[in-house]
Formats: sequence, structure tokens, C-alpha cells
Amino acid sequence: MEPIQLRILAVGRNAEIMTVMHRLLNAPDNWTGETVTTDEAAKAAFKKEAFDIVLVCAGVTPEEETALTTWFKQHSPTVIVRRHYGGGSGLLKNEIQFALEHR
Repeated sequence: MEPIQLRILAVGRNAEIMTVMHRLLNAPDNWTGETVTTDEAAKAAFKKEAFDIVLVCAGVTPEEETALTTWFKQHSPTVIVRRHYGGGSGLLKNEIQFALEHR
């Protein structure tokens, strides 16, 4: 049986960090990740594809995070939205696993 494909959207303001995030999110065989740097791009991606998790990354203000979370939840009540504070790939994997276990 093939593992479930996990779809992850990451929203952050720093293009260089988001380039690294894109690589990390697409490294595991059962993950598909998309990264964006604007709220408009995040909403457009979310309308186009059903994401399981949204990571809010560096540069997004608390107010922007609240507005995005509200918008994402209105469009998909089961989506997991979490603040991502950075760290290596091992930390990211643990963070994603924790989010899935504590929906």
C-alpha cells in the first residue's frame, strides 16, 4: 500500500528561507510542498489545491497570521495551520508529525 501523500503549504516573507523550505518540504517521498511569499499567492495556491497543513513562517506578523488562519479555516475547516519557527529538516519532520498527532 502506498503511503498517504501529505500536502503542505508554507507562507513566509523571506524568499531565501522559502527556497530552503521548498527543498525541505519536498524531500520526503510522501510530502508535497509549495512555498509562497505573499498572502495573495497563499490564497491562490489554497484555492487550487487541497493542503493538509499550512506553515506560517518568518516575516508573517501575528495579525497577518490570524487573518490567514481565519481565511484558511473558512475554506477548509480541517486544515492544520501552525507557526513554523525554523530549524533543520529533523526538527521540521518532528513538527509536522506533532501537528498531525495533535489536530
